[in-house]
Amino acid sequence: MALSIPLGLEETIVSEKIWDVIVVGAGPAGALAAREMARAGAAVLLVDKAVFPRPKVCGCCLNENALGSLEAVGLGDLPLRLGAQPIQSMRLGVGGRRASIPLPGGAALSREVLDAALIKEAIAAGSHFLSQTSAVLEPTQERIRSVSLSQGETVVQVKAQVVVAADGLGGTFLEKESGFDVTLMPDSRIGASAITSEAPDFYQPGTIFMACGAGGYVGLVRVEEGRLDVAAAFDREFLKRMGVPGYAAAGILHEVRFPPIEQLAELPWRGTPALTRHRSRVAGDRLFVIGDAAGYVEPFTGEGMAWAFASALAVAPLALEGIRRWDDSLPDRWAAAHRRLIGNRQKICGVIARALRQAALRRFAVRILDKAPLCATPVVRAINR
Repeated sequence: MALSIPLGLEETIVSEKIWDVIVVGAGPAGALAAREMARAGAAVLLVDKAVFPRPKVCGCCLNENALGSLEAVGLGDLPLRLGAQPIQSMRLGVGGRRASIPLPGGAALSREVLDAALIKEAIAAGSHFLSQTSAVLEPTQERIRSVSLSQGETVVQVKAQVVVAADGLGGTFLEKESGFDVTLMPDSRIGASAITSEAPDFYQPGTIFMACGAGGYVGLVRVEEGRLDVAAAFDREFLKRMGVPGYAAAGILHEVRFPPIEQLAELPWRGTPALTRHRSRVAGDRLFVIGDAAGYVEPFTGEGMAWAFASALAVAPLALEGIRRWDDSLPDRWAAAHRRLIGNRQKICGVIARALRQAALRRFAVRILDKAPLCATPVVRAINR
């Protein structure tokens, strides 16, 4: 098993070698892409600024699409081995009304556990891994990409045939790369989440509880060891008015008449930058952008993880092709593949998110779904396709 390289002690191992691929960002997209390329024999360096295991906002729901991606690469049993809770339904709350919607085939697992496990899988496949390491992409020189890695006061230049950017929302890896601008949507919400071991029995395992209110929505689901993950997307003005995420979440739960959670405001909440954003380009010279770094749309029931896995598996063969022999058509091919695999699914989530911002549409939807829950089936199928 390849080991993490201790930058600063053996920096020559990192800097003097020309890697086949450097993957920056060891979240689900980056770690899975690194694993697949290492399995194919590529020399892979995986880099992340965080220390793992780490808590992470949202992303604990794995829908049927996400689990199918893991199954396709021999990791289908990984979530259950890690203690994931199977998901069978979603309970939607709007005002005082509730509706139960069939949502079979998914699972809930904390990102703290999942991300660390995927990194271990990448290392087992042959990837080298650097944590606590910041990275910035440098311009192409003589058909080689360079990446500046820094860890404390130590800075080294690392070279690769191909680079994969997977540094997530608000990542700065591409800050020197011209033409990769990010546009935030004006009404983009702020994500926040926390996990608690103390919650009412109402929030039973196997069900996603979705509270949709005037200021955003709060999703609650049991993960491994029975803990309750609370993940929210708040309107910025609402969050500012409420002061802290815990009070904002409590306000929405009260609005939809879901049972309160004691000391919700005192939990260690973590937030995100604005969620919905567009990246002007997702590929360049010996460069591919995947996962949240490629653009993001406010998710609803775990779609973000499915997009991450799908982009990781789709980019791997293109990156391997670029390692063998770079072709200038590869960026356009990745842009088209990303649009086909991810863009169309994000449009569906965008439509749902916009509809749920309208009070009249929220009330209408919950009334219809309360009487005919199978009306949600086409949407569920489209997301899981």
